[in-house]
Amino acid sequence: MRINVLYFAQARERAGRPSAPLELPQGSRVADAVAAIRRATPALDPLWPHLAVAVDGVLVSPEAALREGAELALLPPVSGG
Repeated sequence: MRINVLYFAQARERAGRPSAPLELPQGSRVADAVAAIRRATPALDPLWPHLAVAVDGVLVSPEAALREGAELALLPPVSGG
């Protein structure tokens, strides 16, 4: 199955792109996608402890199932005022 990975803020800067397609086996979960992204984009390593993951706009756990065409977003913490 194919999903689309969206990178925001520092994740976008480190990945060098705003988004990328990701091919995964059917039945994959968020943890599988994260593992594949970590292998493909080692520049994100310092951010992983701080990243939230959302699928189709909803924050999810690593055990959440993925579906064909899903959008998986990597969300760094945001500060502002």
